[in-house]
Amino acid sequence: QVRLVESGGGLVQAGGSLRLSCAASGRTFSTYAMGWFRQAPGKEREFVAAITWSSGSTYYTDSVKGRFTVSRDNAKNTVYLEMNSLKPEDTAVYYCAARGFRYGPPVDFRSYDYWGPGAQVTVSS
Repeated sequence: QVRLVESGGGLVQAGGSLRLSCAASGRTFSTYAMGWFRQAPGKEREFVAAITWSSGSTYYTDSVKGRFTVSRDNAKNTVYLEMNSLKPEDTAVYYCAARGFRYGPPVDFRSYDYWGPGAQVTVSS
């Protein structure tokens, strides 16, 4: 069992930066791939970024490549999403999620086992 709680959301102007954190409980955190997803009003939940358990591989959706960075600190049971050059279209509720062992890249939200409650990120123009 893994419990996830996001923090660091808020309101920022376009071009600004935010860092989301996701604190996890559970002794097996280091064995899970961790992902970030977002959902804007009236839209489906979409993949943003993910990182494998060993931090050996990272994945990003095209719209955030070069602006967002996902990282993790297994000693602190925490995963981060550094967001730079934010745009109004990045406005959404951001969720972190944990995925046990699966084959294939960790980009499909249906393959994740545990979810946090979400954190609102609002980017004003």
